[in-house]
Amino acid sequence: METISKQTGKLNDILQLVTFEIGEEEYAIDILKVQEINKQLEITQLPNAPYYVKGIINLRGTVLPIVDLRTKLGISPKENDSETRIIVVELNDSKIGFIVDKVNEVLRIPASITEPPPKIITGENSAIFNAVAKLEDRLIVLIDLEKAFTDNELAELKSVNQ
Repeated sequence: METISKQTGKLNDILQLVTFEIGEEEYAIDILKVQEINKQLEITQLPNAPYYVKGIINLRGTVLPIVDLRTKLGISPKENDSETRIIVVELNDSKIGFIVDKVNEVLRIPASITEPPPKIITGENSAIFNAVAKLEDRLIVLIDLEKAFTDNELAELKSVNQ
C-alpha cells in the first residue's frame, strides 16, 4: 500500500530519518528535528519532575530537560551503557534531550514504502506513531515526538529552557 507524505502530500518524497533503538525495536524521527546526538552526559535529577523526566543537563551553557523515551513509551527501564545516547531535538521552540538505547544511522527512504501503523496500537501514546517503514530486512516505526506530550507537558518542558 502506497502512502502520501504527511509533510507535503507527495508520493515520491524522500524521508530523511535518524534511526535508533529502544529495546529490541527500531524507531526513527525526522532528521530536521534533530539538533545533535551526544553520548550519555551526567544528568542532574529534579525533585517532583514528571515520571518520564530523568533530569536536566548543562549542554554548553544551556540547561536541557532529559526525557527517558523508554519510560514515556511505557517500555521497562534499562541501565544506561556505552551505546546509550541523548538525541537533542527541537520541539515547539524548545530543546529537549531524549535518552535512547542506541543510535543506528541516518536513513533516506521513499515515503512510498511507509504505511500507517497497525490499528492494534492503542493507549495514551498511540498518536506518537506516524507510520511504519518496510525495508527489506526490517521494520522501522516512525514517531512524532511532539505527539508524545500534551500541551501542558510541553509547557513544563519548555519552562526548563528559560
